[in-house]
Amino acid sequence: MLSYRHSFHAGNPADIIKHLVLANVLEYMTRKDKPLDYIDTHSGAGFFELSSSDAQKTQEYLDGIAKLWHYSGDNDAIKAFVDLVKSFNDDALAFYPGSPKVAEQFLRRQDKGWFFELHPKDSELLTDNLAHKKSLRVRSEDGFKGLLGLVPPSSRRACVLMDPPYEIKTDYQQAAKMIIKAYKKFNSGTYMIWYPVVDRARIDLLEQTLVESGVRNVQLFELATSADTQEHGMTASGMIVINAPWTLKATMDSVLPEFVEMLSDETGFYRSEQLVAE
Repeated sequence: MLSYRHSFHAGNPADIIKHLVLANVLEYMTRKDKPLDYIDTHSGAGFFELSSSDAQKTQEYLDGIAKLWHYSGDNDAIKAFVDLVKSFNDDALAFYPGSPKVAEQFLRRQDKGWFFELHPKDSELLTDNLAHKKSLRVRSEDGFKGLLGLVPPSSRRACVLMDPPYEIKTDYQQAAKMIIKAYKKFNSGTYMIWYPVVDRARIDLLEQTLVESGVRNVQLFELATSADTQEHGMTASGMIVINAPWTLKATMDSVLPEFVEMLSDETGFYRSEQLVAE
């Protein structure tokens, strides 16, 4: 059950929407001087070389970050995200940061980062990639359960990213279940669930579970690079955000139409919705 490795998919359109949302949430939450706990339940290796055999086997980054590399538009959020990725590179696109390295760019001396990864090799790589900061802690444990042990945090401020591999179908409901449990323990935290659209019915059920759970202030942002299909493969992905910064909805309303134009085929679309009111 530990076959999934994100190195095959680094920098694809799903990463773009995931990491742009993450960067905007953390930028907002670190405006205050108060300490913050960042919890990443399924971290992966944290940093990817795009010339690696894994990345070159699929070359998914060519449909994602490569198309944004020379972005010349005037959207501040897109420009800031591209600049963030460029900070890990020289002139040419060679490396892509995973969520741990994106988060590291925003976490300050007073903040703590908690990173969970079960895959033995990726856990080892993640430890190496974050070893230079004592405030960033890697655990080779189940992130679903690990989250519940960290909330409520001593800082009383938390930002959570749940990004399971969805290798098994139960991950969809497991993600919802664990976020709901964490919310009931600490309802002022900001929680993000990344999801892939392979079977639309699973996403409908995920949304329904959260809507009916009693959780408040739930937003959804989705980028479809092509229309839903019954064929095998991911056609879209999105982020469900609980207690999002008040600025995020307007930001994504401006970003997503451009992403559809740049990253999707003619059947692509986006969603930017308030699923549950505050």
